[in-house]
Amino acid sequence: MYIFIDESGIHKKIDHSSFALVYIEVENFDMIEKRICEIEKELKIEKFHWSEIAWKFKEKFIQKALKLDFKVKIAIIKNPVNPARELERILSHMAIEKRISCIYIDGKKPKWYALKIKKVLRDKGVSSGKVRMVKDDQVACVRLADMVAGLSRSHFDKKNEKRLQGYYKMLEKKLVILMQ
Repeated sequence: MYIFIDESGIHKKIDHSSFALVYIEVENFDMIEKRICEIEKELKIEKFHWSEIAWKFKEKFIQKALKLDFKVKIAIIKNPVNPARELERILSHMAIEKRISCIYIDGKKPKWYALKIKKVLRDKGVSSGKVRMVKDDQVACVRLADMVAGLSRSHFDKKNEKRLQGYYKMLEKKLVILMQ
């Protein structure tokens, strides 16, 4: 099992923070990586990033990506938050699987973020050597996590409600856990 972690909105002083953990089964990892890259190529975008993509492309990416086989755990926390404390609290409840092959974390994070995740995982019996900080252009499934984080935060912040409501309902079918 591979885990991809991204969050959205932890820098904000209002609204919500969204930690999204996207779980992809080992046997599907290569196929999903390949399919995400194909979707981006079809849409003629270099790489998907929630905050940088126009709505026209965002919606098309969401429609196609939500058809992929993955499971999601999402934690929604009201801002302002202490990201280090919340990350530790959330991960201790969410990262409970025993068959973790690797955890990829969007690499634009400070060092404390990686250290906090490694500590939580060590406490759960998961080797910290399985944690990798990566740039989103290195691993397509990290971009999938970015999409889930952006979509879920937008949903809970009630932004573009009419436009996103159907997509969030599709995402809900993939939810394993939702913490608020």
